[in-house]
Amino acid sequence: MSEQQFSAPSLRILYDPQRVTAISPDWLHAGFWQLRDGVAAELGGRGQALRLETPVGPAVLRRYLRGGVAARFSHDLYFFTGYAKSRAFLEWSALTKLLARGLPVPRPLMASCERHGAFYRAGILTELIPGARSLADAANVLGEDDWRRLGMVLQQFFSNGMVHADLNARNILLDAAGRWYLIDFDRARILDRPARPDRMLARLNRSLDKLGLKGRRDLLLQR
Repeated sequence: MSEQQFSAPSLRILYDPQRVTAISPDWLHAGFWQLRDGVAAELGGRGQALRLETPVGPAVLRRYLRGGVAARFSHDLYFFTGYAKSRAFLEWSALTKLLARGLPVPRPLMASCERHGAFYRAGILTELIPGARSLADAANVLGEDDWRRLGMVLQQFFSNGMVHADLNARNILLDAAGRWYLIDFDRARILDRPARPDRMLARLNRSLDKLGLKGRRDLLLQR
């Protein structure tokens, strides 16, 4: 996919010129869409992802919000070390690399980094995967073939060096055609060698346990 950058004082936006032809920083802020009744649903998560109806089609907006102890001091400010090192730009980079390798991830539309002195705020807008539901919502009704195909898809990501920072049951989606996708690549890394899946699969299993979900998890361990 192609990529261009919009620059303004203290602001940088990466965008896909094949999909987004008119750049507006407002598109990366929830309030803009809320005032225009453009929010179709709240999807949850730390960034309170929103499903939007936009001029370029259904999309998902996610702001980068802090968690843990750091959230007591600021819920959305991060220490600035350069636009290219912002969480939004790094996630954009991870998504474009995975797409280039033919892996099933949402296509990024826009990503912003807004500098505020020594800190920054960020957001990312991605295409909505139509008709998708999360593994958390589907796990108990999946058949053996579904679990086997998920295991094969995960192995494709691992063999391509993907290290997902939060591989849980809500970050794995199944669309209406039975295709699996991974989402939320904040803090993800793409190695130049196959990634060890152990910690990621352990995290996924913990999330399934927490939700009380069963299924053929053994099929996720296939090589």
